[in-house]
Amino acid sequence: MASSITDAQLPFSLDKYHVSEEYGFILPAPLAELPPYYQPWMDIARHITELIHSHKLRSHIHQMPELDASFLQNHRELRLAHLVLSVMTMGYVWQEGENGTVKVLPRNLAVPLWEVSQRLGLPPILTHADGVLANWRKRVPEGPFDMENLELLVTLPGGDSVRGFFMVTLLVELAAVSGIKAIPDVINGVRRGDTAMVTRALEDIAEATSSMTEALRLMHTYVEPAVFYGIMRIYLSGWKDNPSMVEGLVYEGVQAEPMQFSGGSAAQSSLLHCFDELLGVTHEPQSGAFLLRMRDYMPPAHKQLIQDISSGPSLRRFVLGQGSTQLAAAFQRCVSQLLDLRSYHINVVSRFITVPAARARQLRSQGEADQEGTLSKAPTALEERGTGGSGIMSFLKTIRDRTKEVSLPPSDTGS
Repeated sequence: MASSITDAQLPFSLDKYHVSEEYGFILPAPLAELPPYYQPWMDIARHITELIHSHKLRSHIHQMPELDASFLQNHRELRLAHLVLSVMTMGYVWQEGENGTVKVLPRNLAVPLWEVSQRLGLPPILTHADGVLANWRKRVPEGPFDMENLELLVTLPGGDSVRGFFMVTLLVELAAVSGIKAIPDVINGVRRGDTAMVTRALEDIAEATSSMTEALRLMHTYVEPAVFYGIMRIYLSGWKDNPSMVEGLVYEGVQAEPMQFSGGSAAQSSLLHCFDELLGVTHEPQSGAFLLRMRDYMPPAHKQLIQDISSGPSLRRFVLGQGSTQLAAAFQRCVSQLLDLRSYHINVVSRFITVPAARARQLRSQGEADQEGTLSKAPTALEERGTGGSGIMSFLKTIRDRTKEVSLPPSDTGS
């Protein structure tokens, strides 16, 4: 067990894990600008979509000066640099679609991206920590944290649906904050044998998980399935487990051999990893291995939090041993809400990936085009997979089924 979590003299807290009191895993107040020296990066990043549409992004990047990343001074500067460099990388690789990929990322982009990645402990590719957690600002600084008042710092092709996708995902992260903040009370309550403390904290976690599902429902309002599937997905895709880039990508000036990195995935969010470890959800080997690998795509402090929760005392064993109907009901509500969230996520994936994929196959087989041409021209390589490279529906259903297994026996919940 990790000493940080088992030493009863030191109450467990979130202080050292870069978790914000107000925003949870979201980066508070991300920078919108880098120091003037890095303006060439910002000039391209601000116009990624237009440059891709005009097929000029690669040529602009070739003309970009190779800048020294060592002048970046602090965490927020590094996070914005990683965001703009990784968005440029996605655009560079996928500008000409799945059949026009590149084998080499030029050194004036690859070297600074690699150096910034090393300093942050993130991989040199666009991650959830970039596109969601560090890619927002309020239009009115004193205004609310909601869809109307949020905008992206940098974007990718897909218009309003790109903003919708990243912002709704951000709101799911925000909805979870009270649940993440309750985790120390669960752990400390279990250590002290404080049933009431654990019960209250579990009720907060269940409520937060329910709020996450409600936030996720906004995806249907703000994102067009055909646009997500036909336009956006490729720019979130990586070069690991991707038939379009079997070997991976050479980062010129970093190493001569190709490297492989997964694209963006909801599994790169630390939220459900934390709740799974707390509730004792164990995943089957293949899904578990993928989820474990996705932790390498998280900020290291967030990954450490998940590991330290995992090393703590068993919450489920505590609940079973206390004989408290209220405690057992609170635990079971957490499991039920997590199941509801995972079931709803399957519904979302079906609408945004499975159904459009079937329609795209039908259009291709009939030699037809849809009205906007988005589906008939959609990439084919990842039809049955997530952008992170997983076989998506079987993966999500397996995870949901393993979540059910931590449910308490009916007698323990008073039902």
